[in-house]
Amino acid sequence: MVTRDEIAGCPAWEASFADLRKDHRYYEILEDTLRERVEYRYFAIIDRAGCLHAVQPFFLLDQDVLEGLGAQWQPLLARIRGFVPGFLKMRTLMVGCFAGEGHLAGSSTVPSGKIAEILCGEIVTLARSCGAQLIVLKEFPARYRPVLYCFVRRGFARAPSMPMTALNIEHDDFDAYMQNALPRSARWQLRKKFKATDGETIALTVTDDARDAVDEIYPLYLQVFDRSKFRFEKLTADYLRRLGSDMKDKVRFFIWRRGGKVIAFSLCMVEGDSLFWEYVGLDYAVALDLHLYYYTIRDMMNWAIANGYRWLRSTGLSYEPKFRMRHDLDPLDLYVRLRSPLPNAIFRLLLPWIVPARYDKILRKFANYREVW
Repeated sequence: MVTRDEIAGCPAWEASFADLRKDHRYYEILEDTLRERVEYRYFAIIDRAGCLHAVQPFFLLDQDVLEGLGAQWQPLLARIRGFVPGFLKMRTLMVGCFAGEGHLAGSSTVPSGKIAEILCGEIVTLARSCGAQLIVLKEFPARYRPVLYCFVRRGFARAPSMPMTALNIEHDDFDAYMQNALPRSARWQLRKKFKATDGETIALTVTDDARDAVDEIYPLYLQVFDRSKFRFEKLTADYLRRLGSDMKDKVRFFIWRRGGKVIAFSLCMVEGDSLFWEYVGLDYAVALDLHLYYYTIRDMMNWAIANGYRWLRSTGLSYEPKFRMRHDLDPLDLYVRLRSPLPNAIFRLLLPWIVPARYDKILRKFANYREVW
């Protein structure tokens, strides 16, 4: 286990996740700008000669294990915690990314499958040295299931996290997408929503650096964050600034202005043939009346299609409009175990019943919902 200072300038670290939108620079931005209640660390994979071959990020925090329980359980949980405030709140070691899906590190000398085997054999001991009672591999895409099965053999339980979504946008433009991919009723509903902006002058700017606009867009992000049913990481204004200064090649900010005032923005990232929709901000003084959520999606899709992207991928939540627009689910997995073997045997049975994905009714409507499990 090492700190960032100990891997600074190391070629293996600087090459980490280079083919992904969230490469090593992204992890450094997180460590510098999202520090509330989280400690960032790294596993260094080193050979007997002391040569560092790969770096796997992880972090430590105090986790509420029951955070994802359905609303019907919350009154009972509140009563229990009235007597035992710390009930099932645990010091947790999480392998992966604090703000995003997790990936296994790898290199030309140590492939990701080998990284999984190394971590699997050592992670319980490492968790003990950190004082962590709970170990989590956070939000790993389903394609990792074969290489991460070694964790299941070592007592980890796999359960779904809130999945991402993916929409194929290989169409001439948004209108062609509606005509080719949506039923008549959905097309009618969208066109009705778009009429709300008839006569409005809303200007879109797309940029790789929004530092000059952060003071305008960050409050809109907070409006969306405060209204969210589930609250995960809370971004900071410095996070947005650093993305614009350090990751121009992989970041795109979409900013909509009405009469010179910012009323919406989306933070997107690019990777291969996909535009990833990461975060959104809306001015709710006008957002609902103007149906800005759908207006912004139309603009992002038209931009992505015009720039040669084939997929619009989105982070979790807000599943109902994505279902109506014919997104597919893109599953993410949690691998979880308690450090102590006996309580872990019980916890493995409990885990599938306490993840939020079980209680989201909209998720069940997606055609590929079974893939989530």
